[in-house]
Amino acid sequence: MSRVIDAASSPRSTPPGNFVQNAWRRFWSRSNEKAGYLFILPSLIHLIVFLFIPLVFSFFLSFRDWDRPTFTDAPYIGLENYQFLLGDRRFWQAMLNSAYYTALAVPFGMAISLGIALIMNQKLKGINIFRTLFFMPVISSWVAVSIIWLTLLDPSVGIVNYVLGLLGLPPVNWLGNPATAMPALVIISIWKSAGFSMVIWLAGLQSIPRELYEVASIDGANRLQAFLRITLPLLAPTSFFLAITGVIGSFQVFSPVWVITKGGPLGATDVAVFHIYRRAFESFDFGYASSQAWVLFAVIFVATVLQLVYMRRRSDEILY
Repeated sequence: MSRVIDAASSPRSTPPGNFVQNAWRRFWSRSNEKAGYLFILPSLIHLIVFLFIPLVFSFFLSFRDWDRPTFTDAPYIGLENYQFLLGDRRFWQAMLNSAYYTALAVPFGMAISLGIALIMNQKLKGINIFRTLFFMPVISSWVAVSIIWLTLLDPSVGIVNYVLGLLGLPPVNWLGNPATAMPALVIISIWKSAGFSMVIWLAGLQSIPRELYEVASIDGANRLQAFLRITLPLLAPTSFFLAITGVIGSFQVFSPVWVITKGGPLGATDVAVFHIYRRAFESFDFGYASSQAWVLFAVIFVATVLQLVYMRRRSDEILY
């Protein structure tokens, strides 16, 4: 009889509705978890509304011909947008421009920010002030930074050409020449983002044990040898992170192009995201622009995976 009573009162015999209700009450009775979920709720709503829903909707649009004000007239066309995209020379030229921008901005930006971090890692009086000054462009608005650089690079009254004149060099039409427009954008982007990379490099540098440098100096290694044999190998995880995020961010560059060059001159700075923006919000061809955006995503994803695989193999070769 007792076995029957125990079996009847066991959790397995509890009705499904009561079991779910009791589990829900036990879940919300934990005040710490409740507070935690309430804190992340605004971010979760933001991600759902402004990321996941537009992501799914853009994928849905990429298979439709939506170039009209209303959604009621958006016929399903299958893969026609993607088929037309394969022969779209302007889009692939924009992709090449993005690759060119990435090839300049990522390695030079990492090298310059590493040099700054090595200097900022020294124990000098007032070094925190200089670290703050180098980081200030990061928190500045891209629009404000772009306007400042528009003035600096002005071919007539810009300070950059004035300095070149003092050095006996001819003035340069930085933003009006197709050969110099993209390098000028790269310089602006490096100046803007070097402070962020500097902070990441500093975190990596300060995590390296000082004892390793002391042992190296006892063995007769100079600073260059210590940098090549100790600092660079141990900074491999940091460099991997900056390289991967740099490639992703460079392929998505938009603000300086939109404010400074508008994709010119002669399409020299018409990068992929700006090209997609114009196709969507100037030509109102949202279906085709969505297919371009998904192709850009695929290219960035493949490039990131290949880069990650290569860097992991390279890390194993360096460390082992």
